[in-house]
Amino acid sequence: MARPHAASLIEDAFHRRSNAVLRRRGWGTRTISHTGYGSQDFVRVLGRVLLSRQAERPAVTGADGTIRQFRNRADEQRGWRAFVTAGAMNVPVRVIIGGRRTHTFSDRSGYIDVVIAEPGLEPGWHAVTIEAEGALPVQAAVLIIDREARFGLVSDIDDTVISTSLPRPLIAAWNTFVRQETARHLVPGMAPMYRTLLGEHAGSPIFYLSTGAWNTAPTLTRFLKRHGYPAGPMLMTDWGPTNTGWFRSGQVHKTEALHRLAREFPRIRWVLVGDDGQHDPRIYGDFARDRPDVVDAIAIRELTPAEQVLSHGIPVSNEEFAPRVRRDVPVFRAPDGYSLLRQLRAARR
Repeated sequence: MARPHAASLIEDAFHRRSNAVLRRRGWGTRTISHTGYGSQDFVRVLGRVLLSRQAERPAVTGADGTIRQFRNRADEQRGWRAFVTAGAMNVPVRVIIGGRRTHTFSDRSGYIDVVIAEPGLEPGWHAVTIEAEGALPVQAAVLIIDREARFGLVSDIDDTVISTSLPRPLIAAWNTFVRQETARHLVPGMAPMYRTLLGEHAGSPIFYLSTGAWNTAPTLTRFLKRHGYPAGPMLMTDWGPTNTGWFRSGQVHKTEALHRLAREFPRIRWVLVGDDGQHDPRIYGDFARDRPDVVDAIAIRELTPAEQVLSHGIPVSNEEFAPRVRRDVPVFRAPDGYSLLRQLRAARR
């Protein structure tokens, strides 16, 4: 087995040292749950164990299976607070589904990502319990997708549903760490488009696929819910070193997530929604080239010239981002969700 990259060894040493110091100061563990997913054949449970000096408060499960966590108003308003965290590494964790218990551990950054076979859950929203050693139990929402489902949506977040002007460092830092979440800008028509498409295919899922850090998931979930976006699992990433390098590749993360969904739900044909401000056309185009059997269409939100400049520094031509897809995978482009929906519906007539 290859030796881990120096970056991961340095990060692990830092985490071990900081975990020890914080525990000596009386900090305890608390658990954050993320929305998981699965089918009648498996369930993927996601969360994170943190070290914290603040007492936990219990979570409440909504009627749709989603979890409402109590929180401080300051934590809701300022995104930077989500990044001031200390992951608790190698903590024993139990995931409880009904009377069944599955044992696992938090990873080197405190994350929980466990797949449980044959969970015995019917399609729809459910709540499972995560018990980390030393922490109060929390509930995690999971969306169980019917194995007979044939349609689904995968949506990027930044500049597709929310205007954040990524990846310019200063602007991204301002939007993420400083501005209030209520001050972020919506992309017109995307929420109605998603609600309409999912309404036409009962029981179909939506996944929000982003290169953003998991730390922002609670803020983004609240924002999307507030503005009428359908509930769905988020597939995000952990910034920082890996076993192969100093930084994680967002493009690799998106590509691997798409192929994983294709393996997990081989009968679903996906509409992939993104924007032309980063790498979505290339990623989606390459995926459609490799797996045209599971791609129904690609919908690209076109950024304005001003947004292109903020996102890249210079305008990007359509030719440079032209998706490399086979002819049987249609590609639609428009500046907002209203226009994209009209194109998608017209193509189905």
